[in-house]
Amino acid sequence: MAQETRNAYGEKLAELVAKDKNVVVLDADLTKSTKTIEAKKVAPERHFNAGIAEANMMGMAAGLAASGKTVFASSFAVFAAGRAFEIIRNSICYPKLNVKVCATHAGLSVGEDGASHQSVEDVGIMRTLPNMKVFVPCDQYEAKAVVEYVAKLDGPCYVRLGRGKVEDVYDENKVFDFSKVDVLRQGKDVVLFAMGLMVQEALKAAEELNATVVNVSSLKPIDEEGIKELLKSHKKAYALEEHNIYGGLYSAIAEVKTKTDITTPVYPIGINDTFGESGKAKDVLQKYGLTAENVIKVVKG
Repeated sequence: MAQETRNAYGEKLAELVAKDKNVVVLDADLTKSTKTIEAKKVAPERHFNAGIAEANMMGMAAGLAASGKTVFASSFAVFAAGRAFEIIRNSICYPKLNVKVCATHAGLSVGEDGASHQSVEDVGIMRTLPNMKVFVPCDQYEAKAVVEYVAKLDGPCYVRLGRGKVEDVYDENKVFDFSKVDVLRQGKDVVLFAMGLMVQEALKAAEELNATVVNVSSLKPIDEEGIKELLKSHKKAYALEEHNIYGGLYSAIAEVKTKTDITTPVYPIGINDTFGESGKAKDVLQKYGLTAENVIKVVKG
């Protein structure tokens, strides 16, 4: 069943606040959109709306975390990772405080909101921060698992979530290990590393390409050993992402490769150093080549 990862976040967050009174939730006037409203319904006394003041919200999160709370802070990705960057850097990451920045509406799939709201650089921004862990779930089940996982971690985490519905890759029986990349399909010669909604497109493309498909949901820390083995066992590799090819998954895979003598070439399939534009999510993704059809075309050359 297709579901939005932001909805999955809201559902799991409501469960967390219900069972753990130490969990506090912050939002920046987007409670309904980010789905933190679900947590508010359960524990309104531990849900705080900071208003349209994202940087201030992160400062509040830092203060609560310094007082021993586990804090979830949410806004749209372009505001959470962009507008509030300096506070996240100096007030959360530097002192290594227990704040989980769960950013929704990431990537081009925001659609009609256009370039100003389509965050295509957030993973790169967050990956550069010392002490920050970065996760990009691909479907509702992985999103719920990531949220539960980061709640147990001590320190800053960034979770990238989407606005639109995405098809299920997993089911409720999946046991996740975020220390490892997840090989979803074994193919021959070509390996497709993918994150977020591009995992679904990789799986569709792989049928025609007979390619190996790998879900990389933990961008930092990243499973270097797993990636190395996959590069060694394939002739070509591609990194698929709804993100700028600079700073995201392609960069992360290339960084791993450069530490070795592996010669397997790695190619990007993502947003090529440009902003997005307004349009229906499906049309925007198609224009920027983030579809199974384009993946097939690129790989076949």
